[in-house]
Amino acid sequence: MDELQFLTWVRGTGLNIAAGIFLLGVMWRLFEIYSLGRKKDLSAPRRSFRAWGLLTVLRRSLPPPGMLKRSPVNYIGGYVFHVGLAIVVFLFAPHILLISDLTGVSWPALPSQFVDLAAVVTMAAMLVVLVDRVVKPVKRFLSTFEDWLVWTLTFLPVLTGWLSVQHLSPYTTMLALHILSAELLLVALPFTKLFHAFTLFGSRWYNGRVNAHKGIPV
Repeated sequence: MDELQFLTWVRGTGLNIAAGIFLLGVMWRLFEIYSLGRKKDLSAPRRSFRAWGLLTVLRRSLPPPGMLKRSPVNYIGGYVFHVGLAIVVFLFAPHILLISDLTGVSWPALPSQFVDLAAVVTMAAMLVVLVDRVVKPVKRFLSTFEDWLVWTLTFLPVLTGWLSVQHLSPYTTMLALHILSAELLLVALPFTKLFHAFTLFGSRWYNGRVNAHKGIPV
C-alpha cells in the first residue's frame, strides 16, 4: 500500500470503522450509566437542589482553596491543554468542515495562525504535565498503563496534525498518520478514562444535586 492508498483508506474505510466503534461505544457506556437506576429520595429537599447541581459543576471546575499553589502543574497545565485541545479540535477550519460533512452542523473557525499557536501551547502543556508525572515518585507510582496510553493517544493527533500543517515532513504520509491517530483516539475514547469528556459535567451536577437535597455542603 503506497502513501496515497494509505491516505485514501484512513479517510474512507478507516474513518467509518473508527466512527462506528466510537458511536456504539459511547451509546453503550451511556446506556450502562443511565440504566443503573436510583431509588427515589422521598425526603424533603433541604436546598434548591437543581440550582445547586449547576453550582457544583462551576465550583468543582475551579481548584479547591490552596491546591493551585500546592500543585500548579496539575491545574494550570491541565486547564491549558484542555482548552487548547478544544480550540484545535473544534475551531480549526478543516475539522469544522469534516464535522459538517458528517453531521451537517458547522460554525465559524478561528484563524489558522491562532489554532497553530494553540496546538503548540497544548503540546507544551501536555509535555510539562507528563514530565511532572514522571519525576514525582507518588504520581509515577499511581500511574497505570492506561494513563500513559491515553496521554499518548491524545498527544499524537495534535503532533501529527501540527507537523502536517507545517509541512515539516512528507505531507501525504503525515496527514494519513494524523487521521489514523485521531481514529485510534476515537476508538479508545469510550473504553478508557477519556470517556470523562462525556461524564464530567453530568456527574458533578448529579453529585451536587443529591448532596444539596440531603443538606450536605459541597
